[in-house]
Parts: sequence; C-alpha cells; structure tokens
Amino acid sequence: MIQQTGSTRPARLLRRLANEAGRHVLPRRTVRLRLTVLYGVMFLLSGAVLLAITSGVVYSRSSVQAAPAQASQPLSALARAQNHIQQLQDELAAMQQAQHSGISHNLLIGSVIGLGIMTVVSVALGWGVAGRALRPLRQMTAATRRISEDNLHERLAVSGPDDEMKDLADTIDGLLERLEGAFAAQRRFVANASHELRTPLATMRASLDVAVAKPDPAPPQTVALAGRLRAELDQVDRLLDGFLTLARAQHGTLPGHDMVSLRHAASAALAARADAIAARNLTVDRGAAGPDAAGDGAWVAGSQTLLYRMVDNVIDNAIGHNHDGGWIRVTTGASGFAWMIVETGGPVLDPRLVAQLAQPFRRMAAERTGSGQGAGLGLSIVSAIATAHGGELDLHARPEGGLRVGIGLPLAAHPAYAAPADVPA
Repeated sequence: MIQQTGSTRPARLLRRLANEAGRHVLPRRTVRLRLTVLYGVMFLLSGAVLLAITSGVVYSRSSVQAAPAQASQPLSALARAQNHIQQLQDELAAMQQAQHSGISHNLLIGSVIGLGIMTVVSVALGWGVAGRALRPLRQMTAATRRISEDNLHERLAVSGPDDEMKDLADTIDGLLERLEGAFAAQRRFVANASHELRTPLATMRASLDVAVAKPDPAPPQTVALAGRLRAELDQVDRLLDGFLTLARAQHGTLPGHDMVSLRHAASAALAARADAIAARNLTVDRGAAGPDAAGDGAWVAGSQTLLYRMVDNVIDNAIGHNHDGGWIRVTTGASGFAWMIVETGGPVLDPRLVAQLAQPFRRMAAERTGSGQGAGLGLSIVSAIATAHGGELDLHARPEGGLRVGIGLPLAAHPAYAAPADVPA
C-alpha cells in the first residue's frame, strides 16, 4: 500500500513531470538553432576566405616592392658613388619593407579581431532573423498543441502572404475540420443509437411482464426463460447507459458544476455495495489518506453525477474483477492535485493488456475475474470522465499480482460545507 504523499501520486502524472523537467536540462536542436549555426559558419568561412585573399595580395605586393636591384658596375669614383647611393636605397627599402611588414601584421591581427567580432554579430543577427522567420511556425505549433479533442472547433486562421507557412496552416485547418466532423458524427451516432434503443428494450420488458403475469400459470420453462431475458435486457440497458455516459464525457458536456469529495464518493460507493462485498467475502481496506484541505477529503470541481459515476465504476471494477475472499484497498488524498487509488489482489497481469483497459470493450481474460461479466466500458468511462475534468487515469499491474487504478484530478478549493450533496441516483 502506498502511504506517503510523494509516492501516492499516479505514476503517469509523475512521469509527465519528469519528462517536462528533462526537457529543460539540454536545449533541443531546434530549426532556429541550426539556422543560426549555419549562418555563423557561412559568415566565418566567407570572412576567412576574404582575409586569406587580402593577406596574399598584400604579401605579393610587399615582395615585389622589396626586390633589390642588382647590377655589376665598374669600380670607379662614379661607380663608388652610385654604389653608396644604392646602399642607401637598399637601407631605405629595407626600412620600408620592415615598416610594411609591421603594418601587414597589424592589419592581419585587426582583420582577425574584426572577423571574430563580426562572427558574433552575425550569429546574433542570424538568431534574430531565424526567430523572425520561424515565428509563424512557432505560433502554429502552440495553437495546434492547445487544440485537442475537446476544442476541435478552434482553427489556426493564419493571416499573411500566400507562402509556404500559410499553406501549412490551411492544411492543418482542413485536417482539424475533418477530425471535428468525424468526432461529432461518432458521438451523435452513439448518443442517438443509445437513446433510440431504449424504447424497444422497454417494450420487450413490458411484453415479458405481461406474458408472465397472465391468469393462467406459465410453465416453469417459460418463467425461467423470462428471467434470463430480463437479466439480458438489464445488461443491455446498462450497456446503453454506459454508451450515453461515455458520449457525454467525451463530448465535454458536464451537467452541473459542483464540489465533490473523492473520499466521500468512495465511502458512498462502498456503502452502497456492502451486500456485493459481503457476498464475495471481500476485505476492504481504507488506506491512509494523504494531507488535504481540512482533512475531510480531496475536493474536486465538476459534474457531481459524472464524478460519482467515475468512482462507482472504479469500485464496481474492483468488486467484479476480483476473486472470492480477496481484498480491496481504497486510498484518497491531495498533494498538489486530488487523487484516488484503488488496488486489488489477484494473479500477475500482463502490463501490455492492462494499459489497454481504458479503451472501450477491452477486458482481461476471464481467469482474472472468475465471472467474465461486463461489457468492457467501465474503465473507458472512468478515463473519459477524468479527462473531461482535466484529470488522468493511470492503470498499473501490481508486481505482486492484481491491479492498481489511480485517478488524478485538479484540486479545487475546499468548500465551506463539510459534506457533499446527496449521492445522485
């Protein structure tokens, strides 16, 4: 049993926080960073080539200017005078060459320093230009990330010149429009079909009651068949009710906006199922709760009907998918968010199959439950209701056997009253 506050958080929420923290350790190799590096490298290479060409031209000119004139003259007074003049010219040329070499050296150093400064400036300018060019892409990314199944009606609606960015935005808007239509059609079909099927079910149930209630006693086989048909009709009715609840939760239609305590909802669900718990000889352990507001429950805001249905489904799953003489551990609390954890014992489960239980019509093998009952909608309804309230469902196969169901929801301010309203029927 998880006792401490830090360790009682649903594993998926903790993994999400760890992933978010890991993103800030090392910078991502974004397009903006790659463009900035490309701009800087290209400027550095072009500047180095220009500097090499300039240095080569200066060196060649100095070599030409420094070449001394050599000629053999007769040793005469005039020749000696010319030789003296030539020596003075050579000394003057050597001085000019030394001065020119110093200037060339200083010019080279200054050019290298200027190249370094301009490289930094070019990198900064490249960073700004790349950010400016990629700003529409960042805006589209942020807007697309905000759009989910619950707000598919939103669009990017990017304005500006008819370029590649606008073509991409228009393509994404068209995709969102098609997705919205597909989701809306699916929800309408589920809701309409579930609603329309209630009428023939009610007619069939009334016909059975009339047939069995006739003055003449019905044969035992007919009575047994009527009982089985009523049980199957009740199962179909529960299935349709699950469809309606699932469609309502997935559509984001939350009737009412109430304050609900997960602890009180769990207590009410266990009390309402005391007979079923006793019939299977199950042991219920109300685990130690974490710190929460005023110590009387983890309070959340939303639809009281759906939130109680969510808790009921989790408790029903723990009772139905258990073995006689087993145990159930229910823990609620609040630490940054409201949470409820329901654990059951049993055989070791396949984690890959457990991860799929939140999808509709997904069930484990009958050996786990011992009954094989249920349509596989219970945990999918729990996931849809939690998501509609900004929360999350986490399913985890316990290493020692059994299932661990964790629900995390945004924590609401503690209400002024100490107990929730009556449990909805």
